[in-house]
Amino acid sequence: MRIGHSRTIATIEEALRICMRREHLRRTVRIALVVGVILTLINQADVVIRGDATAITWVKAAGNFLVPFIVSNLGLLAGKRAERDPDPRDRPPAPT
Repeated sequence: MRIGHSRTIATIEEALRICMRREHLRRTVRIALVVGVILTLINQADVVIRGDATAITWVKAAGNFLVPFIVSNLGLLAGKRAERDPDPRDRPPAPT
């Protein structure tokens, strides 16, 4: 149990280190901003323009930015993992 726990922590620390690198953060924040603005305009623009925005409206708007940020980071981590651990089915067969 202890070994699995320490491996999980190392994996989380590694994931955070990858996601917080300047070049990765710049890209994932840019994605979150573009997608977040579009989703907010689609989902909450009418409420904000009418002046009926409540705290719940702004929480939903924040989610419109948070979700694409998380998804883009998960994609980044999946790509890094694929680079590190290629699928054995993609490797050429061993010579016999």
